[in-house]
Amino acid sequence: MDSGVPRQRAVSGRIPLAVVVVGDDGRISYWSAGARRLFGHDREEAVGAAADDLLPVAGALPGAYDDDVLAPDHPTAGRALCARTGGGPDADREPGSLDVLWWAYPLVGPGSERLLVLAADAARVGGARDAYERLVPGFALHTEFPDAAGLAERLPDILPRMGPATAGRIVSQVLELGYPVLEISRQERVAVTPDWGVPRYVERRRRLEAASGAHGGPGGPPVATDPADAPDLEHAAVRERLEFLNEVSGRIGSSLDLSGTIREVTSAAVPRFADFAGTHLRAQILAGEGFPEGPPDVTTVWHRVWVEHNDEPGRWDDTVPVGEAIAFPERTPFFQCMVTGEPVLIPRVGDELADRVSAQFEKRDLRPLIRGRSLLIVPLKARRVVLGFMVLLRRPEREPFTDMDRATGAELAARAGLVLDNARMYTYQENVAETLQDSMLPQVAPRTAGCDVATRYLPGTALGRVGGDWFDTIKLPGSRTALVVGDVMGHGLNSAAMMGQLRTAVQTMAVLDLSPAHLLRGLDDLAHRLGEHYLATCLYAVYDPVAGEVLISSAGHVPPVLVRADSGRGELIDVPSGAPIGVGGVPFGTVRVAVSPGDRLVLCTDGLVEVRGEDIGTGLAALCESAAHPAASMDEACDTIIRALAVSTSERGGGRKDDIALLLARLNGIPEDDAVTWRLEPEAPQVRRARRLVDGQLDRWGLGELADTTRLLVSELVTNAVRHAGGRLVELRLVRADTLLCEVSDGDHTLPVLRGADEEDETGRGLWLVSRMAKAWGTSRNGTGKVVWFEQQLPR
Repeated sequence: MDSGVPRQRAVSGRIPLAVVVVGDDGRISYWSAGARRLFGHDREEAVGAAADDLLPVAGALPGAYDDDVLAPDHPTAGRALCARTGGGPDADREPGSLDVLWWAYPLVGPGSERLLVLAADAARVGGARDAYERLVPGFALHTEFPDAAGLAERLPDILPRMGPATAGRIVSQVLELGYPVLEISRQERVAVTPDWGVPRYVERRRRLEAASGAHGGPGGPPVATDPADAPDLEHAAVRERLEFLNEVSGRIGSSLDLSGTIREVTSAAVPRFADFAGTHLRAQILAGEGFPEGPPDVTTVWHRVWVEHNDEPGRWDDTVPVGEAIAFPERTPFFQCMVTGEPVLIPRVGDELADRVSAQFEKRDLRPLIRGRSLLIVPLKARRVVLGFMVLLRRPEREPFTDMDRATGAELAARAGLVLDNARMYTYQENVAETLQDSMLPQVAPRTAGCDVATRYLPGTALGRVGGDWFDTIKLPGSRTALVVGDVMGHGLNSAAMMGQLRTAVQTMAVLDLSPAHLLRGLDDLAHRLGEHYLATCLYAVYDPVAGEVLISSAGHVPPVLVRADSGRGELIDVPSGAPIGVGGVPFGTVRVAVSPGDRLVLCTDGLVEVRGEDIGTGLAALCESAAHPAASMDEACDTIIRALAVSTSERGGGRKDDIALLLARLNGIPEDDAVTWRLEPEAPQVRRARRLVDGQLDRWGLGELADTTRLLVSELVTNAVRHAGGRLVELRLVRADTLLCEVSDGDHTLPVLRGADEEDETGRGLWLVSRMAKAWGTSRNGTGKVVWFEQQLPR
């Protein structure tokens, strides 16, 4: 174009760059070969020197490497006349004044690098030195350049000694903030500057100025704009676009909550960029099923997860409701975007297109909503896979979307896609952790023989769902129940895996009917065999509702609390603490506590009572007080304890950091009239006597309809016991609780095995009958021999 100024010689799209990195101490940590050629200082002289002394452009950026001066998300550009030393590869050049263009990038991250400076010789782009004001350095986002990937590949080449981690970090920040371009005001533009669609922007400015009354007022004639102003208008358009994207980037991704992130992304586009925005995501992402595989097709189900618009309320609700699941037809722009992964731009939706699109959908008329509007559909992608897409619309009276808007929408979608993928991965990992934790925690039955149970598990709020705390209830012979609470030291998946192994070990050893102290000794030995990192605390209690007592052993665990029904007061049970599981070489003691019907036993992990910087006795006293609070149900009693201690712990300690496992058991006992025991001589005639005793007791309990089955099964078990008793007495017990329990004990430690019997065999059918006719059955050793038991469902 002719502006009255002589044209300069052609400008190359590539110019040599000097690359300098300044650390947080203000000293140069990297000096490229280009910097040596441009400024004349060798690398040995430059590295370690103060940037203010050696780097000529540092004077134009006083304290630029100071975080308080240069914001971490805004690059800076400038131009300076500075001195140049002699020597170096360009020895033919005389020392003196050097016209330098420079670009400065603030660096953030774990390293000490705080500023990346790129500098170039202005003489390389032509023109006399007195015309340098015509050269304007600036920044442009990499997505607008077709060779953006090339820059990412070339920059590590000019940072050969930075190391891959540091160079990669610098590259990612340069690409995020934009890399340098040159604008030669009015006369020329550097070839690498993209075409921003200046004519459309000029027309837009004309409309805006006409509407606002500038240059002739509203309704006046079109405003004539000098073509020489096009680069200035272009620069304003680019700046407006960058400001919008920077603003959106600051608004989205404020949390890792998937639904919140979707609302942020959708709302960011309205009203500044569009009048309507609707975001759709794949159904499997919302279901937490992990990263989708392969491109979508006509069978892919999408959920409309959020809609934002500035139209009148309710206009979009019936036709495009939030939460709807839909598969998009093939001959629609929506399908085109999700399959190709590229933006779809329709400047104006005409009648023909509106009819064709609306015809693809059943029972909905999209024509009133899209006819005459400008439509832009942009994909939300991560790792080259379409996770969703955003539908953007502008009203007919508003300027249609342009190619520049398509680029802006694509950049918005690219940033939103990454943020959504981060939120998706976090949600998915949370779901995985929650599933893992829930699978390891038992589904505790609310009622066992003579005992009601309620439990609670709360993960550490700062540590996610996975932890090493657990609780359990285990059914034991003699209507007894084992109550277990444990805490693996540490957090995360490793602790959860250890917890699963130790919990399984406790269940396995418990059915052997070991005493609490012997069980903890076996668990400690197992932890040593599994590895030196297995450390855990554990409390193991066995409640006998017939005898009215609890046996308790502890491996370094928080003591339990017993709330007496008669006094209503909570008291700590003095249990020999022992050492944590995995320490080894320390004996475990057992305490026997007499209990009465209605007493409550509270077992918990230290996360409920321990506050950093506070004596644990304070938390234990609060536990005793809250456990004694009257409650209408077991669940309400658990909630009362959690509210009193977990919330209080967070308030006193600035946030709860540890997991919490709580087990509350109401010890109801079994009345004397509901349990009966007989001792039988190890003689064959005693089998007949056992059948008579069972018949009489079931008749007194009003359970005559169970007599036939019970008589048959008791006969089989007593026959086996007499045969293998070894001369010792056989014990027969009946207990009426939630079920009818029958136990037969003898002095033989050999456990019977269920096996098949042939037609000719005269033995081997007893346990087979028990397994077929009883609701449940089992066998275990005790201190004097073994116990074989079975249960039957009580009549309704």
